[in-house]
Amino acid sequence: MKPPAASATVATRILGIDPGLRHTGFGVIDTLGSQLRYVASGVIKSGEGSLPERLKVILDGVREVIATYRPDQVAVEIVFVNVNPQSTLLLGQARGAAICGAVSHDLPVAEYTALQVKQAVVGHGKAAKAQVCHMVERLLALDASPSSDAADALACAICHAHGSSGVAAMVGVGTRKRGSRLSR
Repeated sequence: MKPPAASATVATRILGIDPGLRHTGFGVIDTLGSQLRYVASGVIKSGEGSLPERLKVILDGVREVIATYRPDQVAVEIVFVNVNPQSTLLLGQARGAAICGAVSHDLPVAEYTALQVKQAVVGHGKAAKAQVCHMVERLLALDASPSSDAADALACAICHAHGSSGVAAMVGVGTRKRGSRLSR
């Protein structure tokens, strides 16, 4: 007698992160095939204080989220260049702290631009924050709206989950769009 065949579909847990120096959003979803299921979301608040102290809060917060929800993969939004270079640098450091929290748990990290996230969730890259939040609510069948930072993190996780279709399939994970051309 043969043992029963193992299931071909296994749920994957994805942690999405929307990095910010004051508020780092996180969102956790499970995927099973094309189905998405909400697990948790929230915000890591670094408060006031010196930059090193705030970066440690982000690092420790991401580690705590990972220890609590045990994701298989992590998706992080890529920092865009602001008009103010100092703000961009600070945001990049917050993003680095979040990525370090993920890689310290040996998790694979995928990176997506805001344009890629909006394209995957809303259908066009110039969507407003309210549109992204609304689509996150609908795609995950949420009863209430998550905070803006948590919605952005959930959108990043959804973008990663949809990586096998749409823009992500055309260009691959972690690619960026420059001008009107997609490039690796």
